[in-house]
Amino acid sequence: MAPDRGSQEHESEDETSALRRASTEEDAGDVELSAVEDSQRFLAEKAEQQQNFTFRGTVVGLAIGVIICFSNTYFGLQTGWISGMTMPASLIGFAFFKSISKHLDYPFTPVENVLVQTVAGAVGTMPLGCGFVGVIPALNYLLKPEENGPMPLSAAKLILWSLGICFFGVVFAVPLRKQVIIREKLKFPSGTATALIISVLHGGGDDARIARHESGIEIARRRSADILRSRSRSEDILRRSSSMSGIPRDAAGNFQAVPTMSNEITEPDDQGLRKDQKGDWKAKIRLLVVAFGISAVYTLSSYFIPQIHDLPVFGLPLANDWLWTLNPSPAYVGQGIIMGPATTLHMLLGAIVGWGILSPLAKRKGWATGPVDDWQSGSKGWIVWISLAIMLADSIVSLGWLVLRPLIIRGPQWYSKARDGNLWELLRSQHTEGGSYTALGSSEHSTSHRLRSNSVSQSKKQLEKDDIPDIDAPPAHLVPNRVVLALLVVSMAFCVLAIRTVFGSLVPFYAIFLALVLALLLSIMGVRAQGETDLNPVSGISKLTQLIFALVIPSSNPNAVTINLLAGAISESGALQAGDMMQDLKTGHLLGASPRAQFYGQMIGSAVGAVVSAWVYKLYTSVYEVPGGMFQVPTGYVWIFTARLVTGKGLPHMAWQWALGAGMIFAVMTALRIRGQGRWWQAWVPGGIAVAVGMYNTPSFTLARTIGGLVNWYWRWYRKREDTPVIVLASGLILGEGL
Repeated sequence: MAPDRGSQEHESEDETSALRRASTEEDAGDVELSAVEDSQRFLAEKAEQQQNFTFRGTVVGLAIGVIICFSNTYFGLQTGWISGMTMPASLIGFAFFKSISKHLDYPFTPVENVLVQTVAGAVGTMPLGCGFVGVIPALNYLLKPEENGPMPLSAAKLILWSLGICFFGVVFAVPLRKQVIIREKLKFPSGTATALIISVLHGGGDDARIARHESGIEIARRRSADILRSRSRSEDILRRSSSMSGIPRDAAGNFQAVPTMSNEITEPDDQGLRKDQKGDWKAKIRLLVVAFGISAVYTLSSYFIPQIHDLPVFGLPLANDWLWTLNPSPAYVGQGIIMGPATTLHMLLGAIVGWGILSPLAKRKGWATGPVDDWQSGSKGWIVWISLAIMLADSIVSLGWLVLRPLIIRGPQWYSKARDGNLWELLRSQHTEGGSYTALGSSEHSTSHRLRSNSVSQSKKQLEKDDIPDIDAPPAHLVPNRVVLALLVVSMAFCVLAIRTVFGSLVPFYAIFLALVLALLLSIMGVRAQGETDLNPVSGISKLTQLIFALVIPSSNPNAVTINLLAGAISESGALQAGDMMQDLKTGHLLGASPRAQFYGQMIGSAVGAVVSAWVYKLYTSVYEVPGGMFQVPTGYVWIFTARLVTGKGLPHMAWQWALGAGMIFAVMTALRIRGQGRWWQAWVPGGIAVAVGMYNTPSFTLARTIGGLVNWYWRWYRKREDTPVIVLASGLILGEGL
């Protein structure tokens, strides 16, 4: 019987298709392998540079950090707001080394700039991390005699307290790095932006590969998938042809793809440096200096003409009776620029509701009978309780979502696995996601139709599963686990010892241990929130800790308020340090800096910052009246009022009813913001923290920040310009007044 020609052609077509798919698999494997090797080489080369940790870089970082520390203490005592200023730190460090480049023994590189901004940021954030803008003023000046206050602390005790709480959060951040930066690749927008700024300043070149080692595997996966899709389309076209004859082949005998198909994928802009970011660093430095000078001149002038601090822009009646004035501080305008239009407009909404509606209402109804600007009996103090309820509602809903989200998203899958008895397999796969690299099959050993088909199927499954390797620095440049464990134990023990030495038996051992445990657990949520949204909810974390401690420490304890304050300070410090460390590690990872060098730089900066911030705080409080006209310490009042609220010390008349209503409204608002993540309308839903800040600060601060937010909107959204110049402008305005 003659053979069936159609059957033979069909078998030949299947075999040819299998061979072509196997060839495609080799292409995909080559692309992924090339990306892996390039990424590992990039990290190894950068980590080996001697500039990763230098004496000169550490000293310059400390000097810049001290300047930022002065600025943050100044503004923290005024309004409770501070900035890490990592981007300005990298810019100032670059300008300094650029100006003395002819006298350097070896060049100033991006990885050394990473060290500079890491050290500077660690020093600069210590006023908040050590409680000198909130908790410590509350203990020193706001505690009542029946609460065992006020509680003055000497400079030596303040330094010991600062050193006690400034390390454990940094150490705890190290083991989190592997999960949130390497495996999950969370964005950490400020850390990524700082890395881009550093790369632009240093002129790109080899460093234009920024973020490529992190995104290279994903790009390779996409290119591999594109190869598969392109070849598949070509194969479909060939299969629809009437005959296999006449189809062109390449030198290897493979069918050529249709010429119109393209296998190239352009990397997204945020995967590398854009050409429009290649700005002139000298122009940026000039802008920084000019902004610094303008702000400094205004500050000096305000000492001789104090009236310019409170301009009655809405008329004298509103200014005198209801505190509606404008403080045209360049620094507050700069803060508004950094905050952005959405946040500042939400703060303006808080000022309008608080000072335009609730304050006159409380005064007229007799709920706050004292002067408007009095924290104890005036509407200023009455409003704080409403803002506290808003902050608590926002914090509980936000942090609750961080806890419940994994259960909501992965819960059905976990339940299915648990029901089938495969829960351990699921947990192991989640833990090792992207953890191993498996080379795709080689064509040299694939001669049969069946092996080819299986190999191609495996390749597709691997691409669909996103099974990509972890790209990290060489092990020699990571912080060893044993070092992390030892330092974590030592830092926590030192924290306990320091608190007991400073406060004695006022704070029991179990309360300190519980505060540390809560700090570590809540810092995980803080780090994840910062990685996803660029906002570390340290205020909410501290308030949540205070709420938990109200359930642990009975209100009958005469030291309940003091213990509550210190517990919140410990959790806030841990979350702040961990988040700050993770932002810096993200910057370093994108630029290839050694994580070990960054860790040691952060530890040095934290130690120096703890001492300097204590000294700066004592300097300011010895020169100025606290609380007073210059430093109203609103955050201190927020802390002490929260402690009294959760420990059942009572609220002013009608405050709890309005606080409850405001809390319920903003619980819904926060849920809406979570639901609208990434959608256009989210920015129009007021954020609880921003509204609360606008409510407990007087309008003069909020109006100036709103002007800054509108400047940001005009430049970035209306003019559609890149944001580097306005960030430089804002940094100069802030540093000029703060220093």
